[in-house]
Amino acid sequence: MPAHSLDPNKWVDRYSDYLFNYTIVRVNNREVANDLISETFLAALKSAKYFKGEASERTWLISILKRKIIDYYRKINSRKGKAEVKINYSDDYNEGEWLEEQVADQFDRTAEDEMENNELGLAILECLDSINEKHAEIFKRKTIDGADTEAICNEFNITPSNLWVIIHRARTALAACLEKNWF
Repeated sequence: MPAHSLDPNKWVDRYSDYLFNYTIVRVNNREVANDLISETFLAALKSAKYFKGEASERTWLISILKRKIIDYYRKINSRKGKAEVKINYSDDYNEGEWLEEQVADQFDRTAEDEMENNELGLAILECLDSINEKHAEIFKRKTIDGADTEAICNEFNITPSNLWVIIHRARTALAACLEKNWF
């Protein structure tokens, strides 16, 4: 007999706040978060017959929500035709999208900017040396060398989905390394 059962009539009351908090951190957009939660509830209703009761309702709903969030980012990537995942950020001085707005005007540089760029470049290379070797190589090939997705997938014998996961993990590791060692 299953340890857990479903009660869809109580999902909104029981889990909507938790699912919203989980989602908003990952997509940073209230409307998108609400849409993803609605899609999650709908998908859960449609697949309720497959619920085995081995996990709690909340755990099961979160697993569906995770897939909805991944699908959301894949959809954005396919529309943009780019490898980069849109990552929203906000700090004391700026807010925007990482790797899209934070590109310096190449004609507006001072000697200090040049030195800082060189230091950052060295810090990035050091951080690349400290992360998973395969992730670093794939990140370099796609992001720095601009290699084609299909070529990278063939070279490393991975799927395009796996490529995006690896690039995301490399970026996350790089960001953590840079925050720790450069800032």
